[in-house]
Amino acid sequence: MSATLDLDGRVRRAVRTLHDPPCAPGWNHVEIADLLGPGPRRAAAVLVALIERDAGPAVLFTQRTEHLAQHAGQVSFPGGGMEAVDADAIAAALRETREEVGIDATQVRPFGFLDCFETISGYCVTPVVADVDPGYRLAPDPREVADVFEAPLAFFLDPANLRQRRFEWRGRTRDVWEFIYNDRIIWGATAAMLLSLVRRIEATP
Repeated sequence: MSATLDLDGRVRRAVRTLHDPPCAPGWNHVEIADLLGPGPRRAAAVLVALIERDAGPAVLFTQRTEHLAQHAGQVSFPGGGMEAVDADAIAAALRETREEVGIDATQVRPFGFLDCFETISGYCVTPVVADVDPGYRLAPDPREVADVFEAPLAFFLDPANLRQRRFEWRGRTRDVWEFIYNDRIIWGATAAMLLSLVRRIEATP
C-alpha cells in the first residue's frame, strides 16, 4: 500500500465520523470478560495523532517512564482515564495529550474515532483520531513520558511488520499483536488499536 496516503482521503473515510462516536462495550469485550469478568470498565480515551510528512502520514507515540505503576516503559498513544471535567472522549484525549506531551488543543484537529477497546487494566478506551500540525511543540511530562517519537503509518500497513506475541497472564495464555519499529516494541492495546485502524483502511476503497 502506498506510503502517500492522504489524510483528507482514505484515512478519513476509514474511521468513524465525529457524528458516530463508539460506545461500550469494546470490540474485544468477550475476550476481556473471560479474563476480568463482565463488570463495568473505567472510561478512557487516547489520541491517535497523525502528522502529515513528506513521505506520508506519521503516527505519534509516547514511551512511558519505567517507574509508573501501570504499563511502565511501554509505547502508547497519549491518553488516559476520563475525568469529571471532560465533556466527552475528545475532551479527555486533548486534555491528556496536553498534560502528557504538551501539545496544545489548538494544534490538534480531531476528525474521527476507532471502535472502543477494553484493556486488561480495566479500561474501555475510545481512540480519537486527529491530525496534528506538523510544527507541533512538545513539552513532555518527565514523570510520565520518557520519550515521544513518530513512526510512518505506512510501516503499520505493511503485513510483514505485524507479529504475534504469546504470554501468560493470570494463569492463562494470551496471544497479542505487536509491531517492532526501530527497536521499539509496540504491542498490547496500542498495537490492537493500530491494527483496528489498519483493517479499516484496508477495507476502504
